[in-house]
Formats: sequence, C-alpha cells, structure tokens
Amino acid sequence: MSKGHMASISAVIVAGGKGERMQTDIRKQYLVLDEIPILSRTLLAFTEISAIETVYLVVPENDFDFCTRQILPAVQNKLSVQLVNGGANRQESVFNGLSAITDPDSIVVIHDGVRPFFPASPTEKAIEWAAQEEGCILGIPVVDTLKNVDKNGFVIDTMQRTGVWQAQTPQVFQYQLIKKAHDYALLTGFIGTDDASLVENLGKRVKMIYGSPYNIKITKPEDLIIALGILNHGQMNT
Repeated sequence: MSKGHMASISAVIVAGGKGERMQTDIRKQYLVLDEIPILSRTLLAFTEISAIETVYLVVPENDFDFCTRQILPAVQNKLSVQLVNGGANRQESVFNGLSAITDPDSIVVIHDGVRPFFPASPTEKAIEWAAQEEGCILGIPVVDTLKNVDKNGFVIDTMQRTGVWQAQTPQVFQYQLIKKAHDYALLTGFIGTDDASLVENLGKRVKMIYGSPYNIKITKPEDLIIALGILNHGQMNT
C-alpha cells in the first residue's frame, strides 16, 4: 500500500457452511435469532463500521435468490452488498471473496457470517493496525485448562496456558498480503483453520488484539441458547 493513499476498506463475509452440527434442515447462517436471521444480524452489525465501503457476501450460488429476498432487506440502503459464489470449504470461499475485490491497495475485513456479535470498536482498531502492520485479528485469552489427549482419550500432558489466545473474526489484512497468502496456500496445498494461519505460513507477523467474549460463533444448538442470552442482556457488539 503506497504512502499517502487512502485505502478503500472492504469486508468479505463467508456464510457457506452447511450447518451439519446444528442438526437442522436450514443452513445455520439463515436460522432466525429473535425474529431476525443470524446472517442479517451480522450484516446489520457491519453498518456500525462506516469505513467499510462494500461487503462481499460469500454464499452458495443456489442461495442467491433466498439471500436477496430474506437476508439483504435488513440492510437495504444501509450497506453495499455484493453476492459471491462460495467454495467447497471456508478457505476456498474466502479466496472467492478476495478474487471479487478489484482494488489491490484495499484493506480487507474477513468475517464469519455466524458471528453476529462481533465488537465494532476493536474491529475499527484492527483496521487501523492492518493499515500499518499488514495484519491484525481479534481474539481473547484462553481461560480454561488445556490438555493434550491421545487417540484413546488419555491425557498426554497439560498445555501451558500463558500466551495462548482463542482466535476470532474479524481478521483484517492488507489486500495484497492476504491474497498472496491464499495464492501460496493454493499452490502448496496448505489448509489453515483461519486466514491468519495462511499469513503466518508466509512467515509474516499478525497482530492480535482483544475482541469480545460475546463474539461467539453460532455453530451448535447450544450456541443459540447462549446467543439469546447475549441478546437479552444487551451485550451485542460491545
């Protein structure tokens, strides 16, 4: 990114999951949470970040019509959303979203569509960090004791918890860096569990800042109960 150039800021929201763990016929991102689909809530949260110019919403192509009718009206005239066809897995879906971005000097905010309670202020800080340091992600320190367990279910050892964080999204990067990381992963067959791991695979540093304990990923039936609790206590996006 050249000095003095005001980078455009885009978001890639991936929502291509089949939702097997949710044990429902409907995809988890479309489940209704207190009368509003989860994915619509996530998009609404992005309206709080005025710097974001365009959202590339990555969903299965067969769902384009459904999203146009049921998901996007919640943010009509509030957010510029472009639908992008999803891939076979999350990494491929993010790649498709990145490939739809045309400004090579942009900053990209990558987010999971089933995290409707991501905090706005730390996300804005992550955007600022990424503009200077190439990559910044949200997370929270691990508080539970972590065990290494063998294939038979026996504890091998207890892991050192100091300095261990649980990664969240949004994850924010300079476009050229994250595109290069995805291209390299595709070339070498590297599969990461998040986008930061692809950047780390290039040998680049990624800054971690504190996100929010309420920034949960809704993937299992019990997560819906927790999400309702968060809504009822008004802790969304704080």
